[in-house]
Amino acid sequence: MRVGFVGTGRMGLPMVRRLVGGGHQVRALVRNDQSRGDVTEAGAEAVTDISEIAFDADIVTVCVFTDDQVRDTCLQGPLIASMRPGAALVLHTTGSPVTAELISERARAFGVQVVDAPVSGGPHNIAAGDLTLFVGGDTETIDRIRPALQSYAEPILHVGAIGTGQRVKLVNNALFAAQIGLLREGVRLGAELGVDESTLLSALPHASSNSRALAGVSARGSVAAFSEAVGEFVSKDVSVVRAVALELGGQLGVIDEVIGDQLGSVKP
Repeated sequence: MRVGFVGTGRMGLPMVRRLVGGGHQVRALVRNDQSRGDVTEAGAEAVTDISEIAFDADIVTVCVFTDDQVRDTCLQGPLIASMRPGAALVLHTTGSPVTAELISERARAFGVQVVDAPVSGGPHNIAAGDLTLFVGGDTETIDRIRPALQSYAEPILHVGAIGTGQRVKLVNNALFAAQIGLLREGVRLGAELGVDESTLLSALPHASSNSRALAGVSARGSVAAFSEAVGEFVSKDVSVVRAVALELGGQLGVIDEVIGDQLGSVKP
């Protein structure tokens, strides 16, 4: 497939590498000499005009950092108008489901189908090809682009209509952040009971309290070290969770209490 790519950062560049490795033709937007070198080294074509990545692409993928950047890219610029009818626009950035719905509405006028596919995992998951995608959109479009997504993602979970991928991801992020907060409390409780943190973190992953958050904390050696490593990303995602819950009339309830009181260094 011909793939246009916007956002060749921490997550996007490994995706480009996997797409090229899977036999897809990738044209990626670059902003500076460093990104040009990275994209070229990955085997993709580097371009500076966003219209160039879109005009003959089967898929255009957007993997930028914030929801505002997604809106600027897809609602303000020429990207969608440059795409050919029948192409698919894939949104990997975690953000508001309303953003995905607005972009889908605009894209429909150009015959472009939009899929919101926020990710769960990190660059190591992309490199291994086992990134998780929560995908919202119509079945036909998702089935058509699945071979490209499978270059770096498995499982690819179709969870409903456009915007539903974001809704599922936001619940996931709220729970993940709350689990970090609960682990901080568990370490505190362990210290009060005379058990040090390293002992807890070597034992708990083998028991019923295990989770992906616990596995990450255990691998880093402490809650503080894990929080420092993921802080920028979790803080951004928690801010999005709170904003979108308010926007959609949802209640985080006790989840928000755990995040707000216990998340420490990753508190937004």
